[in-house]
Amino acid sequence: MSAHNQGTELDLSWISKIQVNQPAVLRRAEQIQARRTVKKEWQAAWLLKAVTLIDLTTLSGDDTASNVQRLCYKAKYPIREDLLKALNMHDKGITTAAVCVYPARVCDAVRALQAAGCNIPVASVATGFPAGQTHLKTRLEEIRLAVEDGASEIDVVINRNLVLTGQWEGADFIKTSTGKETVNATFPVAIVMLRAIRDFFWKTGNKIGFKPAGGIRSAKDSLAWLSLVKEELGDEWLTPELFRIGASSLLSDIERQIYHHVTGRYAAYHDLPMS
Repeated sequence: MSAHNQGTELDLSWISKIQVNQPAVLRRAEQIQARRTVKKEWQAAWLLKAVTLIDLTTLSGDDTASNVQRLCYKAKYPIREDLLKALNMHDKGITTAAVCVYPARVCDAVRALQAAGCNIPVASVATGFPAGQTHLKTRLEEIRLAVEDGASEIDVVINRNLVLTGQWEGADFIKTSTGKETVNATFPVAIVMLRAIRDFFWKTGNKIGFKPAGGIRSAKDSLAWLSLVKEELGDEWLTPELFRIGASSLLSDIERQIYHHVTGRYAAYHDLPMS
């Protein structure tokens, strides 16, 4: 998302020796998905933690200032206040980690968040999202304009040709996918990425962030992702600085589950109108 680790020289000989034990990775992925989730108060706490790690996202061709404004309001008030009060969490400043929009909508997001009096960062996809096939000059200009408009984080779409031909570059965050592919965030791919982050940390002392994106829609899914990151990398990675979940509809399901935990019944559509 940003460039903090430019001083670390990339050891390509180490990278070329990496081998993936695919059957073991698939077994680990099945284990994560088959596990029973935490219950009751523990589940509510984990779900609130998940909220604080969400990059609340809208990346539609028909995005407007008004729907970005609604998204920003939801980012600041992700869970209904009476539900947070019932959990004694109303004064903990729970917000999503960021709002993520196209570069042309960054101004709208920045204005809406300023009007709401909050300092949630605005992230922007750039560099020819989602294909990343535009000219380098255009890609760099898109980043410059997004930052100029107030984006403090940039999700860069790498030129995949460089990866496929082994021309590796460093990053502060690695992301499973753009979220616009046929298949996006999957557990087997995530396991390989997380272990690469772990190996890199052991080798260099540098912590690289991780962001799964695309297809993460249920509260149960979010708990599985948190468990995976906790077990593979440890509690220190369960912060917005090192872990984000890119999602648009996930927050609605988390709020529904919180509602059920507090009231004992499932929410009707009108109970959570901002979802």
